[in-house]
Amino acid sequence: MSAFSQFGVIPEIVQAIEEMDWLLPTDVQAEAIPLILGGGDVLMAAETGSGKTGAFCLPILQIVQETLLNQLEGKSQHAPQKCMLNYWDREEKIAISRDGLVCQSRDRNWQGCRSTWGVVEEGRYYFEATITDEGLCRIGWSTLNGRLELGKDEMGYGFGGTGKKSYNSQFEDYGEKFGKNDTLGCYLDLYSKEISYSKNGKDLGIAFRIDKDIIGVPLYAACTIKNAELSFNFGDKQFLSDPPEGYKGLSKCNHVSSKFTEFSQISSNPKKNKRSPICLILEPSRELAHQTIDQIMLFKRHMTHPEVKELAIVGGDPAKMQVEKLNQGVDIVCGTPGRLEDLISSGVLCLDQVKFLVLDEADGLLSQGHGEVIDKINNNIPKIHTDGQRLQMIVCSATLHNFEVKKLAQRLMYFPTWVDLKGQDSVPETVHHVVYRVDPKKDISWHNMKNTIRTDGVHIHDDTNPSGTQPAEALSEAIKLIKGDLVVKAIKNLKMDQGIIFCRTKLDCDNMERYLGYRGTKIEKNPTLFTCVCLHADRRPQERKKNLELFKANKVKFLICTDVAARGIDMKGIPYVINVMMPDDKMNYVHRIGRVGRAERMGLAISFASKVPEKVWYHTCVSRGKNCYNTNLKDEGGCCIWYDEEQYLGDIEEHLGVTIPEIDSNLYVPENEFDGKVAYGVKRETSGSCYQGHVDIVRPSLDKLTRLEKEAQRSFLKNKISSNIRDTNI
Repeated sequence: MSAFSQFGVIPEIVQAIEEMDWLLPTDVQAEAIPLILGGGDVLMAAETGSGKTGAFCLPILQIVQETLLNQLEGKSQHAPQKCMLNYWDREEKIAISRDGLVCQSRDRNWQGCRSTWGVVEEGRYYFEATITDEGLCRIGWSTLNGRLELGKDEMGYGFGGTGKKSYNSQFEDYGEKFGKNDTLGCYLDLYSKEISYSKNGKDLGIAFRIDKDIIGVPLYAACTIKNAELSFNFGDKQFLSDPPEGYKGLSKCNHVSSKFTEFSQISSNPKKNKRSPICLILEPSRELAHQTIDQIMLFKRHMTHPEVKELAIVGGDPAKMQVEKLNQGVDIVCGTPGRLEDLISSGVLCLDQVKFLVLDEADGLLSQGHGEVIDKINNNIPKIHTDGQRLQMIVCSATLHNFEVKKLAQRLMYFPTWVDLKGQDSVPETVHHVVYRVDPKKDISWHNMKNTIRTDGVHIHDDTNPSGTQPAEALSEAIKLIKGDLVVKAIKNLKMDQGIIFCRTKLDCDNMERYLGYRGTKIEKNPTLFTCVCLHADRRPQERKKNLELFKANKVKFLICTDVAARGIDMKGIPYVINVMMPDDKMNYVHRIGRVGRAERMGLAISFASKVPEKVWYHTCVSRGKNCYNTNLKDEGGCCIWYDEEQYLGDIEEHLGVTIPEIDSNLYVPENEFDGKVAYGVKRETSGSCYQGHVDIVRPSLDKLTRLEKEAQRSFLKNKISSNIRDTNI
């Protein structure tokens, strides 16, 4: 039996992943797949390349197909046959648990709901409500014609946590205040036509006498809450405080059913809106969206009846084609916030059938300013569907300790289970990372350097001559020139045949691409030596897609990109990463070097860190750099800053708890620096052959240790049994 089968994954998906050589689940998959199949909200974090995409795609594919199969067979969960909170008699922003006994709302406005069963016959009835989270609430009884904001009209009676009873918008002092962990008993006496309450078993007395106009009208258990949570007991289990003799639990008496749950009011096979998917996945970039769709297509290739249809909705792809496919019907939509928002706002993409909402790389989505779009999309998705199924939400993030991610989870998710397998950031064993510290004061090659890289232009008005009047600016410009040359030197000396080159800005990427092309064609006379493509936001979507495909297919050697463009992109077997400049965010360093060392393949990340500050662009202007040439510092109203790589290198080392090994100007990594010669991009050997050279190094120490051990044993035996054994026989 496959390891994935033990999680309940269907055979069709298991067959597909076995063909992909997925023999065992990764840690995050082993934790998340059962939780998602079980219907829970999941918040997960794991290292880059750990299989997060598979962790949510596999179970979602299975549940989406099961949903489609139920629709084809006409199956539906009919009206509840017990007393519970009513999924169909509630306000939009109040969530109800699947057992119908817990309600929760995090909205700032009042949100109400009623029970599925009501009472009208003479008798005495009782239920309990326990306040399980801080917030405001009112609890009581209401007719079906009453407002869901309990106590605001003449059709409902409520008692609130502030010690006020409410009827027809009239609030009067009653009983005492109650709050978290208190249990409120709610009594309805249809003999005397009275409503009363108790708090934790203490009788608070009569609160209301029922108006004669609603005598003979069914009354239902009701509540309204604001940023709170309640748990109900209608009598199917032991009450915390037994009611007085003669009172029955609401679930144990003759009842009438709410018209909102009668089967005649619900279609057993509601017509599906073709323009509404069952699952919606948000990605921070179009490359990630296409990558996720590609994975889904691989996973579902043996799932034929019914077929699950997927669609990528991203900017840059023809909108007309996307609309046509939506009108034909899709089940899984994966897209970027911008294009999704456009189609939702125009009514082309409907969300009334969405049962799964996935936020992939949630920290990236939030850092790009998409928080409002996420809230808007979430507000347009029903929290409970007519079959009783609650919206299920999965959030993937590089870290769960990001404050904004925590706030989002608290605001949108329903009791999420945290799957945090990342812990403190660390460098995987399959990644070797080194740094070369560039010192333009000692390395004076820039004084007479020819065929240099085009720099970013921040020093266009400065005197950058080695003996000029602006030494700081001259050294800053020198750093830019030296690093361009170092990239070429690293590629040649380390014989790099494939790698990713990280630059700080889109302009730096363009300059690097132009420089490598020039060096290969004009200087080295070998056009294939430095073949490269760019990946950043200013490139057209089709060009970005083509460039990424060229690199993945090994048709070009190097991918030059920014941190944002490369985030989350999964490429296996990349042997090298070059950081032209140390990132100012230590998390980005972890993301960068995480591009190598995947799938048990060894990888080398080499970084160039300047020993002197470098002046760089930092656009705060409205155009965000477009047609901006203001080289003044930010404090002087310009768009430049001094960038201190020494500080950022120290921050990274402190964060990782390591000292990054330094290499010299030849850029060679010593063979024994990492226990022998390593073939980067190749799977690690498990035979231990890489230690052959290491044994030769430690052999003298081993010989000395052996000699000392013999001497110690000889001394022991001599003292112990010296009378029987001569020294020559020892």
